[in-house]
Amino acid sequence: MRTAFVIALGIVALSGCAHKHTARRVPVPPPPAPTDRSTPAPGNTRTTEAARSAPEPGRAPSPTKRPTTPAPAAPISPDYVETGKASWYGHPYHGRAAANGEIYDMEKMTAAHRTLPFDTWVRVVNLANEKAVDVRITDRGPFVGNRIIDLSHAAAREIGLIGPGTAEVRVEVVSVPENAPAALYAVQVGAFRNRDNAERERKLMEQQYGRAKLIKREGETTLWRVLVGAEKTQDAADSLRQRIRKDSHERNGFVVRLDS
Repeated sequence: MRTAFVIALGIVALSGCAHKHTARRVPVPPPPAPTDRSTPAPGNTRTTEAARSAPEPGRAPSPTKRPTTPAPAAPISPDYVETGKASWYGHPYHGRAAANGEIYDMEKMTAAHRTLPFDTWVRVVNLANEKAVDVRITDRGPFVGNRIIDLSHAAAREIGLIGPGTAEVRVEVVSVPENAPAALYAVQVGAFRNRDNAERERKLMEQQYGRAKLIKREGETTLWRVLVGAEKTQDAADSLRQRIRKDSHERNGFVVRLDS
């Protein structure tokens, strides 16, 4: 069909709002600039900026306080649990706007998730060592097929994730915002450094599936995400993802939440 969809991987830092961290800051070297259709490194990912930062010297993580739990909001259940691989992100996103509009601080307890509402608190348990940390969702990602959450640098340090770069984790919802907006979901089919290439992809998707848009993602290199559809449920968005995959014979594509 046309060129294979490009998936950009990366954001490598930490962010957050509650949960101040008392550990000393450790310099984290910036990863190399992303390129279209690049292959993700084992950890430290955001859309396509894949590179592992140097491991921090061993340090036992400090206990993490549990945030105040507001009343749960539909449709996210307070007993929501998922298991998969976690990564972390820092530079070049530290000091830049996260997807919710806040300035990302990689030394705060925050994380990126594809579909959970902003301001949802989740507990992330490293299944290799049973260390846990509570983080607030402030960003979108990771955009790598086998990863479910991107932690800030501080949160990753708490559960021993800095050295390995990735780990199998369990994500448990602790609380959700009281007034979470109604959800719409789309399929991210690519992320491009060149806006013209992204726009061509968007037009093709719009012609075939009726609706597609570009989302700008700031970083060391600006990336243009191509999102297709606007479905009311994750199941409907996943059906669209499978349809796109069948039409294009392309295995890439992720269901993501559309944020206003």
